[in-house]
Amino acid sequence: MATSQLAATTPPLPSGDERFPRRQDQRRLLGSGLGEKKLALLFRTRDARPLRTRRPSAVKSVSGESKQRLKDSPLEEEPGSPSPLKPDAASIASSIKYHAEFTAPFSPDQFELPKAFFATAQSVRDALIINWNATYDYCEKLNVKQAYYLSMEFLQGRALLNAIGNLELTGAYAEALSKLGHDLENVAAQEADAALGNGGLGRLASCFLDSLATLNYPAWGYGLRYRYGLFKQRITKDGQEEVAESWLEMGNPWEVVRNDVSYPVKFYGKVVSGSDGKRRWIGGEDIRAAAFDVPIPGYKTKNTINLRLWSTKVLSEEFDLSAFNAGEHTKANEALSNAEKICYILYPGDESIEGKILRLKQQYTLCSASLQDIIARFEKLSGKHVKWEDFPEKVAVQMNDTHPTLCIPELMRILMDVKGLSWKEAWNITRRTVAYTNHTVLPEALEKWSLELMQKLLPRHVEIIEMIDEELVGTIIAECGTENPGLLEKKLKEMRILENVDLPPAFAELIKPEEDPVASSEKEPETSKELDINLEDEPHNLQAQENNEELPEPEPEPPKMVRMANLCVVCSHAVNGVAEIHSEIVKKEVFHEFFKLWPEKFQNKTNGVTPRRWIPFCNPELSKIITRWIGTEDWILHTDKLAELRKFADNEDLQTQWRAAKRSNKMKVVRFLKETTGYVVSPEAMFDIQVKRIHEYKRQLLNILGIVYRYKKMKAMNSAERTAKFVPRVCIFGGKAFATYVQAKRIVKFITDVAATINHDPEIGNLLKVIFVPDYNVSVAELLIPASELSQHISTAGMEASGTSNMKFAMNGCVLIGTLDGANVEIRQEVGEDNFFLFGAQAHEIAGLRKERAEGKFVPDPRFEEVKAFVKSGVFGPYNYDELIESLEGNEGFGRGDYFLVGKDFPSYIECQEEVDEAYRDEKRWTRMSILNTAGSHKFSSDRTIHEYARDIWNIAPVGVP
Repeated sequence: MATSQLAATTPPLPSGDERFPRRQDQRRLLGSGLGEKKLALLFRTRDARPLRTRRPSAVKSVSGESKQRLKDSPLEEEPGSPSPLKPDAASIASSIKYHAEFTAPFSPDQFELPKAFFATAQSVRDALIINWNATYDYCEKLNVKQAYYLSMEFLQGRALLNAIGNLELTGAYAEALSKLGHDLENVAAQEADAALGNGGLGRLASCFLDSLATLNYPAWGYGLRYRYGLFKQRITKDGQEEVAESWLEMGNPWEVVRNDVSYPVKFYGKVVSGSDGKRRWIGGEDIRAAAFDVPIPGYKTKNTINLRLWSTKVLSEEFDLSAFNAGEHTKANEALSNAEKICYILYPGDESIEGKILRLKQQYTLCSASLQDIIARFEKLSGKHVKWEDFPEKVAVQMNDTHPTLCIPELMRILMDVKGLSWKEAWNITRRTVAYTNHTVLPEALEKWSLELMQKLLPRHVEIIEMIDEELVGTIIAECGTENPGLLEKKLKEMRILENVDLPPAFAELIKPEEDPVASSEKEPETSKELDINLEDEPHNLQAQENNEELPEPEPEPPKMVRMANLCVVCSHAVNGVAEIHSEIVKKEVFHEFFKLWPEKFQNKTNGVTPRRWIPFCNPELSKIITRWIGTEDWILHTDKLAELRKFADNEDLQTQWRAAKRSNKMKVVRFLKETTGYVVSPEAMFDIQVKRIHEYKRQLLNILGIVYRYKKMKAMNSAERTAKFVPRVCIFGGKAFATYVQAKRIVKFITDVAATINHDPEIGNLLKVIFVPDYNVSVAELLIPASELSQHISTAGMEASGTSNMKFAMNGCVLIGTLDGANVEIRQEVGEDNFFLFGAQAHEIAGLRKERAEGKFVPDPRFEEVKAFVKSGVFGPYNYDELIESLEGNEGFGRGDYFLVGKDFPSYIECQEEVDEAYRDEKRWTRMSILNTAGSHKFSSDRTIHEYARDIWNIAPVGVP
């Protein structure tokens, strides 16, 4: 919209004398932390400001002004005063115009969509800041216990629609933007997804923040502000290509930089003892972690909590001006470059030693900066007399997986080395403060770090970890005794934090390996033993030299490692899994010895997702239908009310409305797929969707091989037979393969090759389409999930901790096909066994099936062999898929032996897919299943999960801002 058009809708500009006092009032309001009256007044103060063609260069963003305290505000509300009406469309339009003139980072002569988005977002942010400051002030005034959620990932998604939805201003903003010549949906589409996460771990963290704010719990999130995030995925003829994510290139209108909040973070150096006997970490490389804050609003509440993201830098004095002037530009900027690259991307490749160092630096930066910040807040609220024993009564730290494990030795270090506490005091405080959420049973995902690397980078922390390990060894020996050395040695090998490291000297004499009596009797005298050692030092044994034989090379010493998951379990007061079956595996397998030692630590907290984003905000048509039939909107906050849909599941009127909403969502996806991939699909076909991180255990390979089998059978039939046998399907994939995960990238390439062949086969037409959606993210999920009719959650049983996309699909009336894995187990219980398509081996069978395979006893199904041969025939193009297919062959060995049991579950899977076709043909039956999935999804709200964390782990209570 041109500026002249926009200006024509505005009143005349007031004189300069009138304008500036208003701006000052506005600045006070933005920082005051006041309620709805101030929010309404905030918008009204801008009513007279038009969008001018020129903006004064000296005007600053009002959002950046320092905040006034609540008591200083001239607009203090009287207790019990009535709440005014929320801002109307006219005042919101005025606010947007104000930001378009004064704060949007675009030239002043246009009001196109990007500028409209920024101005709208900054207008919303003003409202959030009022509630944000009020929440901060109120919690600070009450000095309540707070939870701090530390996570390497926060997969937020777009924030605009979520924020105005939570503020209950969606209609007003839509009308305001319409007055200004734009559509809200088009404006919202300009927002880039914040690239701060990879998959379920980061999305879960974001759902938790939404629920914490909505339920009025005092809490903050802590993460890193990645400049490029994970990566942007492009699909080319060669498969997946990774390019840097550009989400920050146009700026982030939601964040507020806190120039007064930064902390030192140290790497390398050495540890010395002072004259007082205390250990001190000196020298090395020093950087600064600077705070960027993002407001997280709750739904239908004033509470707005904080997500604090750290960015890394160095002080300007670290820039070597002399080197720069001498032409050594790279050297001059070395310190800044080393600091900034810590926050360049999420999960940098760690194949190289440099990559490993960078990842460890990231993890330590998150932990160190966050803990320093938490401690500073605790000291501020404690006043002059800090009682450190009260720290766990005011602070709960939750480690989201093992990435923030270093907060354990860091908290110990600060308490001992900086605050002067004893080991015993620091140990007691730390164990009462931190808790650990386990998200995986995969051995490669239970982090281990090289002890040598960690000693180099974090020498003081290694000392502390060694002391914790020594404490643990003492506990194990006290519990187990020394009567059975073999059992004790087994326990120590499994439970110690330090792997392949000698026992601490204090315990070395207590534990000696059992001697073989036969071998013992044949021992040679000590002098002869020494002679053997001397002979071994020669290039070859003398006898071997005579026989021209080479001795086998000595076994290399196993690397010394730090097991981060073990450190978490030892030092946390609570350890939880994220689904019932996963928590049982954690107790019985992954940490079984720890569970026997400390059974009271272990809990289950089944994951959940925020119902606000995943039903009303992304699927408003279905949301209206639910409200109409239940008779209230209360289900958005109290999802147990969704269960009331069960009594209407067979109602023809509801079924008709339900199908209409689904078709409307499918039409949106039809348009989206044409725009993004060029493929045209039929909305009459079943939409069959698998969207998640590409990984062998998630078995996208099983899905695509099932599609290949379907295609092969179709090709063997005539047109009439195909139509009678198969339900039309659009099979949609989405997800990113980690950049160095070769097999996952082969799977992406294979899917796209199969898609290219099938989609261009005129004999098949609309009966089968295969689409890989590039660069899958939260915004794409918000489009695909409401349109999905069948969703695949088909991981090898016992390997998916929980999953959360399965919950989102069920909420949106999608029927699931899956194994008894993760939260699938509980979803099936809640929605009903008849409304879930189950196949495959169960978790307790997996070990035996792998053993059977290793022993060569597995007999593959002929249909599986048929599919593999079909792929190898080259029907899907010239790419060589031998290595991909060979991973499914053989009995054992790296990259072979079908570790994820694709071949074992294949016949069960394709037979289950035939049941899916049969059910889909019965329109009423399928719609009933869809309704019952939504009705049964009530348990899987993150609100329920957060209530459980707050009650059972954090011991915090809601604090609603009045």
